[in-house]
Amino acid sequence: MPELPEVETVRSQLARPLAGRFIRGVTVLWSRTLGATGGERFAEHLVGARIGTAQRHGKLLLFPLQRGQKDAGVFHAHLRMTGRFLVRECGATTGLWDRVLVHLDGDEELVFLDVRKFGRLGIASSCAKAIETLGPDAWHAALDGAALATLLGGRRTALKSTLLDQSVLAGLGNIYVDESLHRAKLHPLRRAGSLADKECAKLAQVIHHVLERAISRSGSSFDAFYRTPEGKPGDFQSEFRVYGRHGKRCRGCPDTIRRAVLGQRGTWWCPSCQPSPRRSEMASARFRR
Repeated sequence: MPELPEVETVRSQLARPLAGRFIRGVTVLWSRTLGATGGERFAEHLVGARIGTAQRHGKLLLFPLQRGQKDAGVFHAHLRMTGRFLVRECGATTGLWDRVLVHLDGDEELVFLDVRKFGRLGIASSCAKAIETLGPDAWHAALDGAALATLLGGRRTALKSTLLDQSVLAGLGNIYVDESLHRAKLHPLRRAGSLADKECAKLAQVIHHVLERAISRSGSSFDAFYRTPEGKPGDFQSEFRVYGRHGKRCRGCPDTIRRAVLGQRGTWWCPSCQPSPRRSEMASARFRR
């Protein structure tokens, strides 16, 4: 399935230095990064394999493996908040936040570092198996209004909560849902299944726009820890219209941005640009202040 505009992504930054590389060994410095997989099983799966072209589905990075001419499964990564990959020379001083080292041919290593330790690496028998619980990718060109209407149709949950559900639509986080809903002029508590076809078309369009802008600006950095594989901080936060702007003037009208909690997630919206839904279109969920 094709992605949208050609922009530099974490996946493409990793694909260049990793494609075709032979894995000589694995060092696990923080075992919980591997979850239930365990260091021994993870190393057994990787050592002796070659890495294919890195792929991505939603928030999941996928690294296909080969042994000889045969597929040998995949190792995958979810970066979460502060996870990051980089390629460096072997023997470099181990960093304070290094969690897993994948030793490559050519005396280099792929390093997974993670300040807050939320990121996870794992293995699967195939890319299809790794993503079997995920919905369609929000960055695919196939996500048009009709496709989004099908995904949302009949759902009685709040629109924001539905868009954050990775089993429905993969790839949207809290920031990008809030920013998309503001641009689409849709309230977070709108019942997902109540959107008209025109509203779904508009929402699909702005989701693509928000993701394209975010990717082109290397994501959003709120501290010194988030970096791309090339060491670049994100800058999309300079374009936020609502996220993190509680009490500030809306960038689309004279009203003030509000904040509340929905499903344990901070939620920002403009009451004028995103008016409260009619009772018949309101989800049963409620904000907590």
